[in-house]
Amino acid sequence: MNDALAGHTVVVTRPARQSTGIASALRALGGQVVEFPAIRIEPIEMDVASIVTDDFDWLIYTSANAVAFAATRIAAPAQARVAAIGPATAQALRRAGIRVAAQPERGADSETLLALPAFATPRGLRVLILRGTEGRDYLRRELERRGATVQVVDLYRRVPVTPTPTAIRELATALATGTAVIAVTSIDVLRALVRIVPTELEATLRATALVVPGPRVAAAARELGWDGELIEAASAEDSAMTSALVERARVARPAKGA
Repeated sequence: MNDALAGHTVVVTRPARQSTGIASALRALGGQVVEFPAIRIEPIEMDVASIVTDDFDWLIYTSANAVAFAATRIAAPAQARVAAIGPATAQALRRAGIRVAAQPERGADSETLLALPAFATPRGLRVLILRGTEGRDYLRRELERRGATVQVVDLYRRVPVTPTPTAIRELATALATGTAVIAVTSIDVLRALVRIVPTELEATLRATALVVPGPRVAAAARELGWDGELIEAASAEDSAMTSALVERARVARPAKGA
């Protein structure tokens, strides 16, 4: 067993049903994992009668959740090309039998998707974006600025959870070590986490190291008063977050014989 994270505790804040992958990966590396979901994902009511996927040139799925919630309400495209925001979304699409025509080789956000040749000059193209509510609007705005006609369909919402007393105790124990790291995959999750943590833990929470998917979420953490260490991963993908934690542990670990 790889012990790259031996002696390290990671607080995973993904929704309960989506934390299995990263929790298993961290444990396989010797890390201790505390699962403390900050949000849950809920479908929202939507009128799908007017949505014909093949009326569009491109469908862009912005998350694996978008794939799951679209599957039961929107017909898979027969002719329209499909783009995935990142590897996890692409994998979910392939599992659903949907061919992925475009996805970033690295990263998993709007910027890396927009850097693809397929979206460099989208003037005249019709694009359908499938996403959750309260997500970033940058993708839509930038595609429209480049000349595309864009429709957005919100399929689900992120709702802060009410942690159980057991979950709060486990979180408090992890934070008390002074060596824990909290894994946060989006600004929505970060805001929910700050909102649901008991008042008596707020100062300790903000002093705890935080691994985030890039500078945008890091900046939001500072705006929320975070004064602990910020570790920037390449994306919110499980593999990227895990790699960032492993690299931090490697740098911090003293060399043998030192």
